[in-house]
Amino acid sequence: MDGTGKGVRVVAESVRPRALAALAAASLTCTALSLAPGAPAAAARVACGPAVANPLVEAPWPLARLRPDLAWPLSTGQGVRVAVVDSGVSADHATLRGKVRPGRDFLSPDGEGDCDENGHGTLIAGIIAGREHTSAGFRFHGVAPDATVVPVRVLRDQRRSFEPDLSDRIAEAIRWAVDVGDAGVVNLSLTTPHTDELEAAVRHALDRGVVVVAAAGNQNETDDSVQQGRSGVFPAGYDGVIAVAGVDQDGAHVRSSIAGAHVDVAAPGARIAGPAPAGGGYLFTEEGGTSFAAGYVSGLAALIRAREPALRPDGVARRITETADHPAGRWNEEVGYGVVDPARAVGALRGDRGVPAVRARGVPPPATRPDPLADVTRVAVPLAVAGAAAALLVLAGVPVVRRGRRRGWRAGDRVDD
Repeated sequence: MDGTGKGVRVVAESVRPRALAALAAASLTCTALSLAPGAPAAAARVACGPAVANPLVEAPWPLARLRPDLAWPLSTGQGVRVAVVDSGVSADHATLRGKVRPGRDFLSPDGEGDCDENGHGTLIAGIIAGREHTSAGFRFHGVAPDATVVPVRVLRDQRRSFEPDLSDRIAEAIRWAVDVGDAGVVNLSLTTPHTDELEAAVRHALDRGVVVVAAAGNQNETDDSVQQGRSGVFPAGYDGVIAVAGVDQDGAHVRSSIAGAHVDVAAPGARIAGPAPAGGGYLFTEEGGTSFAAGYVSGLAALIRAREPALRPDGVARRITETADHPAGRWNEEVGYGVVDPARAVGALRGDRGVPAVRARGVPPPATRPDPLADVTRVAVPLAVAGAAAALLVLAGVPVVRRGRRRGWRAGDRVDD
């Protein structure tokens, strides 16, 4: 924000420069803007985005935590388009090749949104819809591997912007994604000040039946919308938007993730890996951010939308919140209704009523089945009681029989021993 108070910023929640270990040794000569704040733009760009060849160095823990593959027998997101309103999405990586539809570039005339100079949007797209890919023996995939991505480029990087029309540009991007891009889900891994046009664009998407998912925001990002007379984190703070907070590998709330009444659910938001825009490798961020958490929930929304196309956005949101792993007290301002559970959310009863009770770690309770031996049990119990009573009578009668034999069964005769 500049000293005049008139600057407008937007933050893609956040692949921070020092957190991108995979980029430390990578050449950035192919980028128009490096990831380091204040770095000059390259004179020319050969290809879009950081060229990173680094493979995965560990199995992505979010996939082990969420297990979206358990939902795939019911839905893989096929037929659903997810608009990624971000820094663009490159289709070069194997996990995204053939999955990125023509989009819109609001920064470059006639662009289709497939130039990601930063890497943020490509990583988010991989989280949402990346197909299965093995790197250094580790398996990577998105939450909804058969969904497709519509890239809508509104950002060059994650640095502050002082463009006064940026919030309204994002609003225009949302409308384009809905009306032209035919998106069923819109992912907004960014925060920006409130404007009436931005709020109207979100409402337009929801009215058209499009699910809107947004990052809940990070603590080191102040919200300039307070100076406009409306405090909050936007677009996550608008009614109907699914606002996503971040958790770490232990399931604890990430301290940088903004807490508040706007938080609906949580998803992995630390130690995140995803595809790089160029080079075939993977980007990695230790710090993470709520933008990545939003990506996981957008993927889940695509799974649900593919399973039940007629379900309205509020129904999708209810499905996601009701089947999450609830914290004590059911909801809190750090993680909302808890960490999402894809298998539970997709496998819940159709419609938005009758969602099964939640259990820890998203394991559904065993199905109750009729006992095939129930009739036998009902008969066997009284027979066993009667048999026991008969046995007691027999035992009680043994002394009587013995004495009767001694007497020759004659009443009153004395028998000498």
